[in-house]
Amino acid sequence: MAMPMTGPAQGRLLYPLVRDHGKLRRASWDEALTRAVAGLERVRNEYGPDAVGCFSCSKSSNELNFLAQKFVRTAIGTNNIDSCNRT
Repeated sequence: MAMPMTGPAQGRLLYPLVRDHGKLRRASWDEALTRAVAGLERVRNEYGPDAVGCFSCSKSSNELNFLAQKFVRTAIGTNNIDSCNRT
């Protein structure tokens, strides 16, 4: 029998986490996004844009999949994107 849920699902993240010295800690959205951007830039600069790829959900809207492919192709500079729409 399924338990009724009230409030956030058990184990669901409610705020961003960042890793410092191997441990996760709570962070602001600005810090988390800044770190994500820095990580993508570091990989792209060190290994080239084709070292980055993106998977987009086939159950997302066409508009969201379009935005994902536009981001990957213009901001990252790669065509490595798959939305698995063939399933």
